[in-house]
Amino acid sequence: MGVGITEFLWKNELAAEHPQVIPISVFIAILCLCLVIGHLLEENRWVNESITAILVGAVSGTVILLISKGKSSHILVFDEELFFIYLLPPIIFNAGFQVKKKKFFHNFLTIMSFGVIGVFISTVIISFGTWWLFPKLGFKGLSARDYLAIGTIFSSTDTVCTLQILHQDETPLLYSLVFGEGVVNDATSVVLFNAVQKIHFESLNGWTALQVFGNFLYLFSTSTILGIAVGLITAFVLKTLYFGRHSTTRELAIMVLMAYLSYMLAELFSLSGILTVFFCGVLMSHYASYNVTESSRITSRHVFAMMSFIAETFIFLYVGTDALDVTKWKTSSLSVGGTLGVSSVITAFVLLGRAAFVFPLSVLTNFMNRHTERNESITFKHQVIIWWAGLMRGAVSIALAFKQFTYSGVTLDPVNAAMVTNTTIVVLFTTLVFGFLTKPLVNYLLPHDASHNNTGNRGKRTEPGSPKEDATLPLLSFDESASTNFNRAKDSISLLMEQPVYTIHRYWRKFDDKYMRPIFGGPRRENQPEC
Repeated sequence: MGVGITEFLWKNELAAEHPQVIPISVFIAILCLCLVIGHLLEENRWVNESITAILVGAVSGTVILLISKGKSSHILVFDEELFFIYLLPPIIFNAGFQVKKKKFFHNFLTIMSFGVIGVFISTVIISFGTWWLFPKLGFKGLSARDYLAIGTIFSSTDTVCTLQILHQDETPLLYSLVFGEGVVNDATSVVLFNAVQKIHFESLNGWTALQVFGNFLYLFSTSTILGIAVGLITAFVLKTLYFGRHSTTRELAIMVLMAYLSYMLAELFSLSGILTVFFCGVLMSHYASYNVTESSRITSRHVFAMMSFIAETFIFLYVGTDALDVTKWKTSSLSVGGTLGVSSVITAFVLLGRAAFVFPLSVLTNFMNRHTERNESITFKHQVIIWWAGLMRGAVSIALAFKQFTYSGVTLDPVNAAMVTNTTIVVLFTTLVFGFLTKPLVNYLLPHDASHNNTGNRGKRTEPGSPKEDATLPLLSFDESASTNFNRAKDSISLLMEQPVYTIHRYWRKFDDKYMRPIFGGPRRENQPEC
């Protein structure tokens, strides 16, 4: 972080001795102002916390710009390391810790197809589209690596904005799909961005695409395994040692530190910290949270949510102030008209790239689930909402753009400065415009009463073919005859072919109850509330 406005606002002994104290104090004060304004606008569902933070940041940047006589709009200088090391982990961990796991894993294959395959499709469309049109607009100087990076930067959706607009109780299926895709999408975008940086463009050949894909699969799988391992270790330690008999503070401290350790280990081994800390959060919520006292369990949820909320607000507040960064605007190689043209092209390909996978993959998902009575189909209205809600770009896009086109938040290259300003414009436009319109669109396509009634009906729906006692039966039994076991296995394979997601989930629940929970903690299935 830099001193920003210190040299412009105050020249006293405190500023001289502690140059970062004043800008940090001012930023925290503005952060508090965001919370107050967000509270006052809580009833207005057109304006969410992200939009509030951006607008307050823009106003603050304007005031600072006037005080500094046009020299700077910044209180702090953005550092992508600050974002990736300190701000992103609590946001992603809280997403995993608070997730409704039942809905998430029921729709797991759909979420993974949107979050992984969708990013690849979107990246290809945005990369080749900008490579084709940017030179026609007079914007030249970008390398092949830059164009591929642009594809990954603008394929990252903004989970924060979307989840503040949708409501988990009113639209559980939509919330599950958009939430899950948002987290997987961010992780995939970052992993793919890092894979692009490792491509040797001077020696491209037919194996390059396979090498990139293989590297991606390696990072994705190892990061997930690491997160699961750390989550299970934490649960086992808490269950075995039972810290709560001496200090509930230690319980919470272990959970926080182990979560952060999982992220740092992933970064240390050049893996995806986002995926690792997300699955660590899921495993801690599923097992570890039942191995602590009731007070620690309640406190942990509030603490993780608070840390995530502050980090989110911090990021969007900075985006608002950065929109008025005169240095980047002056350095940019594009005129105002050229900047608007380039940002419009990017936004258009964002719309196209998202439509190119949301609608086809939704149709494919409905086809795969056609024999599954318990899974709701993704209607066309749902598809429109998923497409629209995922159009917003935010914190990850900003951080990746700074990582690609700046050095510690500063750039003197006109082309790089132009890309940073265009990224800021796209993030502001999509967050403000699409953010304002998403809630009215949801209300129009899915009226509240109908949505609420559907939710109630879904909550009362029983799972066909899975009576309560069946959930506790082992897959095979040594107490039964070979023919009985053979028939059971044959029925299971038939069910797996017809209803793959449901069947895998049902067998996982059996395995979880019989083997995992006795070791790592958690109530038995019949005593557990829906999670």
